[in-house]
Amino acid sequence: MAPQGFPPQQQQQQLYQGAAPYGAPQQSGQQRPMYAPPPSQSQPQQGHNDVASLTQQMSGMAMNQQPPAPGMAASPPPGSQQNKQRTRRVYPTASSPAAAGVPPVSGYPPVSAMQMPGYPGTCAPGYPSPAGAPITGPQTFVPGAQAPMPSSSAAYARGAGGAPVSPSGAGRPPQAQPAPYEPPKPRIDPAQMPTPISVHMHDQEIHDEQPYSTGLKTNVPLASTNFTAIDDGNSNPRFIRLTMYSVPHTEELLKATQLPLGMVVQPLADLAPTEEPVKLIDFGEEGPIRCMRCKTYINPYMVFINGGKHFVCNICRHENEVPDDYFCNLDMVGRRLDSQARPELHNGTVEFVATKDFIAREPHPATFVFAIDVTWGAVQNGMVAQAAAAIKDALYGGRGLPVGAKVAIITYDRSAHFYGLSPSLEQAQMMVVPDIHDMFVPIHEGFAADPIESRHVIEGLLDSLPSMFVQNRTAEPVLGAVVQAVHEALRTSGGKLFAFHTALPTFGPGSLKQRDDPKLHNTDKERTLYEPQDSFYRDWAVKLVESGISCNLYTFPSAPMDLATLSQLSTVTSGELYSYPGFDGKRDGRRFAADLRADVERSYGSNAVLRIRTSDGLRVDEHYGNLFMRNHVDVELAGVTSDTAIGALLQYDGRLDEKQDVYFQAALLYTTSDGQRRIRVHNIAVPCTTLIGAMFRNAEVDTSMNLIAKAAVTEALSQPLRSIRERLSDRCVQILTAYRRNCAAGSPPGQLILPEAFKLAPLYTLSLLKSPAIRGGADVPIDQRIFHMCLLRQLSVRKSMDYFYPTIVPVHALTGNQGEIDEKTGLVVLPTFARASYTMLDPAGAYLLTGDGSLIMWLGRQVPAQFLQDALGVPSLEQVDIMQHSLPELDSALNRKINAIARQILPTRAGFASLQIIRQGIDQAEVQFATKLIEDRNSDNMTYVDYVCAVHRQIQVEVRPKGPVEPKWSYN
Repeated sequence: MAPQGFPPQQQQQQLYQGAAPYGAPQQSGQQRPMYAPPPSQSQPQQGHNDVASLTQQMSGMAMNQQPPAPGMAASPPPGSQQNKQRTRRVYPTASSPAAAGVPPVSGYPPVSAMQMPGYPGTCAPGYPSPAGAPITGPQTFVPGAQAPMPSSSAAYARGAGGAPVSPSGAGRPPQAQPAPYEPPKPRIDPAQMPTPISVHMHDQEIHDEQPYSTGLKTNVPLASTNFTAIDDGNSNPRFIRLTMYSVPHTEELLKATQLPLGMVVQPLADLAPTEEPVKLIDFGEEGPIRCMRCKTYINPYMVFINGGKHFVCNICRHENEVPDDYFCNLDMVGRRLDSQARPELHNGTVEFVATKDFIAREPHPATFVFAIDVTWGAVQNGMVAQAAAAIKDALYGGRGLPVGAKVAIITYDRSAHFYGLSPSLEQAQMMVVPDIHDMFVPIHEGFAADPIESRHVIEGLLDSLPSMFVQNRTAEPVLGAVVQAVHEALRTSGGKLFAFHTALPTFGPGSLKQRDDPKLHNTDKERTLYEPQDSFYRDWAVKLVESGISCNLYTFPSAPMDLATLSQLSTVTSGELYSYPGFDGKRDGRRFAADLRADVERSYGSNAVLRIRTSDGLRVDEHYGNLFMRNHVDVELAGVTSDTAIGALLQYDGRLDEKQDVYFQAALLYTTSDGQRRIRVHNIAVPCTTLIGAMFRNAEVDTSMNLIAKAAVTEALSQPLRSIRERLSDRCVQILTAYRRNCAAGSPPGQLILPEAFKLAPLYTLSLLKSPAIRGGADVPIDQRIFHMCLLRQLSVRKSMDYFYPTIVPVHALTGNQGEIDEKTGLVVLPTFARASYTMLDPAGAYLLTGDGSLIMWLGRQVPAQFLQDALGVPSLEQVDIMQHSLPELDSALNRKINAIARQILPTRAGFASLQIIRQGIDQAEVQFATKLIEDRNSDNMTYVDYVCAVHRQIQVEVRPKGPVEPKWSYN
């Protein structure tokens, strides 16, 4: 039996029979987008047609009460016990009996009464009943899933045109024979469902034409869009994104929509090459101008009055006196005459040189410490050799360390090994500290060295590391002692620890016990495994924060290693967690090296403090991300990179003035990698509104889902995952219900109404429910669940969009300049992406998939031999080497284009990840590949169409007149 959601081979051949061979030109009128379904299905529409067509289909679903069809029992009255039982599970899981078709709610006809074209009575799921047989159960339909193969006893086949033919060749089967199998026709065409592909294409077309001016305050480009921003007073959306760009003036209005109100701040985000860098301003010893009451920094939204002698703070409305040396006359409209000459008065983002008041201790250039586990397991799986090679490549293969940074190297097993890297040495000097209970750093001069001056010493050490420990039989790594040593070495200067760790630390300081209990998996008590085993690593993480030391933890587990406890090192110190389960050097080495190189080369700051200020009437209620807080306002970040993203949930303290804009300012005090103390300030102003329609029109679904995901994984530490999944679906229903009640109350009850800005909310919610961080099931290892929780907590808005919906690029039919660099944008021209559904993949095609950092090439069973020869250098699918972990570089135009596309769709990496090749119907890894297709049924969850139908039904329950109290539905 084929894996669930996979099309049977015979049906695949039927659906795609007659496809043009590879390289053949398409006939006029027959060309279809690469993400389209087989020709027997409807073609997808773009842009606004998605919702319009979907609404039209939903309006025909007979959602209102209708008289029973002949031979059918009438629906039970609302509030009856029978009806209560039927409505108890509006959101079934894939494993439940109702998963294939959503059970009806009271007041609506049963599914069987909704007789759809192509749905005769049934006696077995997916097969027609004999003539005259009564309907004994509800009709079920699973959109997107493939129908089972007809029984061989039917003795019927389908010709090329899809019409049933008998063995004798007659066009119509004899009356005595069973009716031929007819594929079920969906109530909703899956191809009409809204997807990120059309939404992002439309947004990209808009911002390809002209730069985005931040002074517009609304219509912000999507996070996945390539755009050029002009700073006209508001910060670039790369730095700060709001969940809505029209803020309601009261808390009651916000609750009426159920929309989240918050922001995601990425203070050191990289700018596009076409954008101007952030201006640096030095106010001298006095420092930047600030409000005397709330300490808001000078910005374009402060109003100067009294001829320029005073200014009114835009945050707290306090009137401040302008210093004499900052005075300037005003023009006829009240603006300073020098406003265009001063970046702080016309740019939304600026950076100030910090004065002595902001320097608690003398800043130093950053020191990067690489700590490598050299135990027996690390040597055997190739981690030691790969880590040494990856460090060498990161230091000398590209841009290298940030300016001014130094490097140090430690190895450890049951003892810690330190290396002197002074440039005066011919080779590294090794010193061992066996007493790990009294840890100290034995090297005072040369422990940290300039990577350029000591290049010959560092390269020699890295080249010899694999052979130095090849005979090591020690199996107990002392991670806790290494953390203590790094703190001792960097406590006065700050820096960053890169720890490469392979096993549960069971020896020395911070030793842990194995506590993973499979009996607790998928139970309410499972959350006890998400809590740290003890406080050792959190306590030391707090000490690292005090010294301005962040920790990035790279794990290579072959067995449970209690990431819930070890991850405290990265979450508290504002670092990041990486995981490579079952690490194999040949398979995963390239991906690990790409991750490390990108980590090392990106912008870095240390000893940072972030504070977010808001207009009177608002306050920050919660902060989300990898951070540490001693009070409720200051976010302490031991390290901050260009990818550091902090979420903030806002609450009301009072009413806002609808006649005034709402203002936000995020200020980051940090030390640059070369030891300079700076203050980066981001400002944003958005209109205040009294209209719910304006709130939905200017809502931002990407940022909203990122913030909702961060909040969900934070709550998972204290609440059962079952409750969190229910609240996620509840939130989606409540938002769409609020839109229907307040913005589309006159629409027919049977129509599905989706707000344009939030039409992807059901898809992203379903993707989050399928995430290993949230989904149910006992098959998710605890360490992997913890890793994905940490990942969602640390992801920026841009990266979370890749996480929620994978990028699937068809590479088998590249035309024109696809795969080549566009001279105007400098980017590779990509073909139209394919949708994340197995039924949308052409068996005669080839696709590249990425989304979670991996790169997969899926090859259809019928992919032409010529394509394989040009792309991979092999004549047949069976001869493809699935053990190769990188795309070959051949002397063919197609191969060069595919390599260029692979590099383009992994823009966040220095290089690209290890390649995994999967052949349809041949490789077992295809089952795992299918779990990445969000729109299909997998991961114990519904298809996209089923989920939207379930959400729609619950909306009907919410908006119809209230009757007797019904049991609360449950997604689980």
